[in-house]
Amino acid sequence: MPELTLAKSLNQAMRTAMAQDSRVLVLGEDVGRLGGVFRVTDGLQDEFGADRVVDTPLAESAIVGVAIGLALRGFRPVCEIQFDGFVYPAFDQIVSQLAKMRARSGGRVRLPVVIRIPAAGGIGAVEHHSESNEAYFAHTAGLRVVSCANPADAFRLLRAAIACDDPVVFYEPKRRYWDRGEVDLDAPLASLDRAMVLRKGSHCTLVAHGATVATALAAAAAAAEDGVSVGVVDLRTISPLDVDTVARCARESGRVVVVHEAATFFGLGAEIAAAVTERCFDDLRAPVARVGSYGLPYPPAKLEDEFVPDVDRVLLAVRSTLSSERSPA
Repeated sequence: MPELTLAKSLNQAMRTAMAQDSRVLVLGEDVGRLGGVFRVTDGLQDEFGADRVVDTPLAESAIVGVAIGLALRGFRPVCEIQFDGFVYPAFDQIVSQLAKMRARSGGRVRLPVVIRIPAAGGIGAVEHHSESNEAYFAHTAGLRVVSCANPADAFRLLRAAIACDDPVVFYEPKRRYWDRGEVDLDAPLASLDRAMVLRKGSHCTLVAHGATVATALAAAAAAAEDGVSVGVVDLRTISPLDVDTVARCARESGRVVVVHEAATFFGLGAEIAAAVTERCFDDLRAPVARVGSYGLPYPPAKLEDEFVPDVDRVLLAVRSTLSSERSPA
């Protein structure tokens, strides 16, 4: 199997999908000649032409609006939004049109549109370039929300997203674009409904997605050096949320810590905490804890290390849950 960066695995996923299906198109700002701001679409226009890899004007609402029109005509467009904070001009197109068309048509019209969004922080960028806005779209019925964490999954998940008949908001952890790993180019498409247990633990379970999966794995490895067994679940899909897998791990360990880069206030961690508590209250030894960012606009680059959850903050939350003496019912 080839060893690819996460960015190259996404590139290969689009290349494979475009080679297999002439209806697959790529559109966005600078995706053609430049190959995208992170070079994720590098070389696709040379291989498939400017009619299938389209450089668009600087207008995110138009990018998604045109994609909706293309999908209505039978195409399977893949949009690139250059940075997470740039998606807001397209918010109305996504939540008011793209998400609702299937229900509005009584199930007769499906819109197979993928919206790729480089997400979260850690690259020293200025404001509007480091946001984690997955909760906005996960809250919107009619959308699938996917978040990849490693090169192998990025390839399988993006191919599955392109093949899906539902609209998919696809998050890519920009600070993991250069992480390398083996990628099975013949692997079957990933499920868009299932989380993955990356590490089992008997004392506590960490639940993460995207960029924070690597942080959670590092925290679990550090905890193991102190004799604490910590498991890690990679959500992979935020909507639908695989509560069954999270609940199973919660029952086994009795303690759960949710890790994400978005603000904890009204965030994904709150939904997971409620779902786990509803299903596993009698098995929990401690309240579900959350580690996220603060309820503030994303800070200047010099302060982002204080803003984004790191291994120390995750371990602090793990130690806090371990201090609980509540016995399961």
